[in-house]
Amino acid sequence: MPKIALIGAGSIVFAKNLITDLLLTQEIADSLEISLVDIDAYRLDKTLRMARRMIEAQGSKAKVSASIDRKEALRGCRFVVTTIQVGGFDAYEKDLLIPRKYGVDQVVGDTIGPGGVFRLLRTAPVFRDICRDMEEVCPGALLMNYVNPMSMLTWAVHRMSGVACVGLCHSVQGVNNRIAEHLEAQGSEIVCRVGGINHLSWVTECTYRGQDAYPLLREAMKKPEVYRKDIPRFEMLKTWGAFICESSWHVSEYVPYFRKSKEWVEKINHMDDPWSAWGGDMLALVRDRQDDFYADLDRQIDGEVSFQMVRSIEYGANIVRAMETGVAYAIAGNVMNTGLITNLPEGCCVEVPCLVDNRGITPCHFGSLPPHLASLCRSHIAVHELAVEAAVIGDKEALLHAVLLDPLAGSVLTMDSGAAMVKEMLEAHKDMLPQFA
Repeated sequence: MPKIALIGAGSIVFAKNLITDLLLTQEIADSLEISLVDIDAYRLDKTLRMARRMIEAQGSKAKVSASIDRKEALRGCRFVVTTIQVGGFDAYEKDLLIPRKYGVDQVVGDTIGPGGVFRLLRTAPVFRDICRDMEEVCPGALLMNYVNPMSMLTWAVHRMSGVACVGLCHSVQGVNNRIAEHLEAQGSEIVCRVGGINHLSWVTECTYRGQDAYPLLREAMKKPEVYRKDIPRFEMLKTWGAFICESSWHVSEYVPYFRKSKEWVEKINHMDDPWSAWGGDMLALVRDRQDDFYADLDRQIDGEVSFQMVRSIEYGANIVRAMETGVAYAIAGNVMNTGLITNLPEGCCVEVPCLVDNRGITPCHFGSLPPHLASLCRSHIAVHELAVEAAVIGDKEALLHAVLLDPLAGSVLTMDSGAAMVKEMLEAHKDMLPQFA
């Protein structure tokens, strides 16, 4: 039985998606052993009860267990999935609100910018411990990381450990459907070639029914009702010539062109998009979505309503199936650049097509990005490199340089205000930053 550990099982939204996907994967559903791990006993118990109800509802022979003892839960695993959030919502709130005082208006703030850098600083020490446990009790297991900041954290894992690791996101899976929506087509009719870095991966080629889709996409974005759904991505397409996989909300904080202007922030906050109901306030969105999800989930766990088991677009279950059966499967993975994208720095973390089979994860050679797109990626890779250095060895100078080099932060901060902001954030998170003690 393939044993799969889910570390951060209290992240119940993701846990539900992963367990659903595993149970709906016919080749492995009856031979699974799922090991749930979390430091919060209450949330862990809720996920365990949910998993048992799902297994029962599906009629599966899968086994599930739960423990706050991570090392014991990892023993004998072939796959380890991470979905933790070190510091929880309180730390995330500080990641957004402190930079806002200094004029850095992040919208998501979990993968880049001051928020993303400090999330890395909090998370890297925990991942060091996870990797040490894996090396001891499940050597050879694959670490499938869903935790942000994806690029920086995956890079940090490779700095700290020899554990096999791939970073997994869903923005690449989502881009087909988004382009299809704009073209009033079906997602299956769109084929994209994608490469870059996480959340700044570029659709370098796109076809619709075998024909170049870019002329159609450029024509579609001239329609106001289409343009209003994806303003930053369409603006980037106009100037930079390629569509970006990540959402317009997130894209707006990856480049220095949108969020330093109140006019642009207001325009983005009122896109024709469901998120606009929160007026661009990510903290309010998270609170509201969690409340609604937990209320619905409790009714399902208590048997008041039946479980809604719908397969997600995440890669995790299909990776397990491919490695267990040998039937090949293609993903977009975040891996170390070993000549995969030739005009991005060797040894950084890139997002490229990968083949998965019983040999594991095999990244595919991508070639070069158009030079201007590679340059935008390199502006972030510089931040990643310094932030990883700060996270791994506790280098405060590298930390400050990472924040000041961030494209959005650097467009609004002075060097003095940047230093003051970093100092305040270090103080706010000091109990979770042992590398700076």
